Amino acid sequence: MAQPASLLLVDDEQDIIKLMEIYFGNEGYRIFTAKDGIQALEVLKTEKIDLIILDVMMPNMDGIEACMKIREEQNMPIIMLSAKSTDIDKITGLSIGADDYLTKPFNPLELVARAKSQLRRYHTFNGGRESKEHEWIIDDLIINTDTHEVWVDDKPVHLTPREFAVLELLARHQGSVLSMEQIYRQVWKEDFMESNNTVMVHIRKLREKIEHDSKHPKFIQTVWGVGYKMIKPM
Repeated sequence: MAQPASLLLVDDEQDIIKLMEIYFGNEGYRIFTAKDGIQALEVLKTEKIDLIILDVMMPNMDGIEACMKIREEQNMPIIMLSAKSTDIDKITGLSIGADDYLTKPFNPLELVARAKSQLRRYHTFNGGRESKEHEWIIDDLIINTDTHEVWVDDKPVHLTPREFAVLELLARHQGSVLSMEQIYRQVWKEDFMESNNTVMVHIRKLREKIEHDSKHPKFIQTVWGVGYKMIKPM
């Protein structure tokens, strides 16, 4: 099973740390915390961190200095938090190595969404996951045909072998419509009967597991009268 991503939350305001711990904990992430840049650097010596959320204004070592020191050796995504909202503050944060910048007070759901986006980008372009040759990354859906693992929003999804086979087939033909007969013949290796609803049932179960809203699917789309297709990323 895939390890959940590890987040380092750095802020001297404990109320904000607790708020972030609740929201990111509910998403299944492993959480580490620090109250200033010095503590953050100590955590990075012993833990593998996938993303850092870093406050700017802190005692001992502020977020700007901490960000610069982190960037000397590591390239995981960094989202900076600050009560300062001027353009020059944002430019400063981004120019010294931060990947995103959010002004306090912030919406916790927006912060979670931004963190997920940064993690996906990091995994895609910086080798955050292994077996890239055997992987499809379709928005926030990741399919690894080598390990037969699937993730949505960085959370593992458990599929049956048949469900995975259907998903893999659709992923291999992204953007192309496959009929129920084509899917059945290639996955089940048997002749297809018109009255057979096996493919339809498996598509429904797949959507319940990988779609955010199975009634309004994003990944597996129905082409009425023809079959099904997997979306192709832009």
